[in-house]
Amino acid sequence: MSAGPSADRRERLVRPLLVAFLLACAADLVGVLTDTGPVHVVAKPLLMPLLAAYAAARRGPRLLTAALLCGWIGDVFLLADADLAFLIGMGGFAAGHLCYLRLFGRARGALLPGIGYAVVLTVFTVLIWGGLPAGLRIPMAGYSLLLTAMAYRSGVLGRYAATGGALFLLSDALIATGIADWPQLPAPDFWVMLTYVAAQFLLTLGVLAPGAKGAGAVLGAYRERSISI
Repeated sequence: MSAGPSADRRERLVRPLLVAFLLACAADLVGVLTDTGPVHVVAKPLLMPLLAAYAAARRGPRLLTAALLCGWIGDVFLLADADLAFLIGMGGFAAGHLCYLRLFGRARGALLPGIGYAVVLTVFTVLIWGGLPAGLRIPMAGYSLLLTAMAYRSGVLGRYAATGGALFLLSDALIATGIADWPQLPAPDFWVMLTYVAAQFLLTLGVLAPGAKGAGAVLGAYRERSISI
């Protein structure tokens, strides 16, 4: 059964929402690069709601929308410079990673990338541990394990999602090195945001791609429902 006018209205929103997301990304990155605080404060909270709306307009699964909105919680709380806000924001991102993991299903990932991610996680945690505030060590270790699992499992959906998962890991690693007072790249916040928005966008494209492989029953059921509407 066709969805009729409702589907047409939704499809008409796809391009405007994508353009709005890309413009918000550009504004945020320029604001961060030029150290224009108000621009970053206004643009950053718009990113994930716009991307989630784009995914919904393309009839993406609800778990994808949930993952992106959990990222929005993280974005908002990480604007505050306080340990409690940081922990709440990290919890938002962790919830988003759980949504992604559920979305990826039970398809078996490649062994070699899994070994690589495990080595990277272990070495990075050992190196950075002493530089982290004592109260953040255990939460960040648990979060890093979850994030690494998400990055590894993202490969089941193809190259877009796999690249997005890897960039998400890189983005959060850049944040962690800043907390541990490691030497930073010029304009470190710019690189954090660039890798983060690219990660979320590529993960979204990976989930929405018609040829996405290995997503298991969740995506299969979603696509069957889309065809029958």
